[in-house]
Amino acid sequence: MILVSILLFGKLRQPLIIWLTVPLALVGISAGLLGFDGAFDFMSMLGALSLIGLLIKNAIVLIDEIDTQIAEGKESLSAILDSTVSRLRPVAMAAATTILGLIPLLSDAFFVNMSITIMAGLGFATLLTLFFVPVLYSFMFGAKHTENA
Repeated sequence: MILVSILLFGKLRQPLIIWLTVPLALVGISAGLLGFDGAFDFMSMLGALSLIGLLIKNAIVLIDEIDTQIAEGKESLSAILDSTVSRLRPVAMAAATTILGLIPLLSDAFFVNMSITIMAGLGFATLLTLFFVPVLYSFMFGAKHTENA
């Protein structure tokens, strides 16, 4: 997956931003499993692997939009802010539909830990995508605010 993301962007910094957010999703997973008294078993591990794919998809959507706006000539900080605002709804709606779709699995003894892992991790990972990814992007690419005359 790392190689695919590097080949997708043709650069190293954008995939690095994406993959630096993946370990932070463990905070959401841990909080969800602790809050619902779940265990990190095999099904939770499968949920965590699918969560990584969802997190990467959301980050790719945001970073691609930032790159597109910068390529169109927009100032970098403005492109980061505008892209984050414009991608807020698609990222949040994708997360919300997945979280709501997993609610019926909470009553199943076999899938409960997997659903908690995906739901809590995705809820936290959505916040990561919308706040942490733009901050990392601005640091890695040196986005500075310029005063317009």
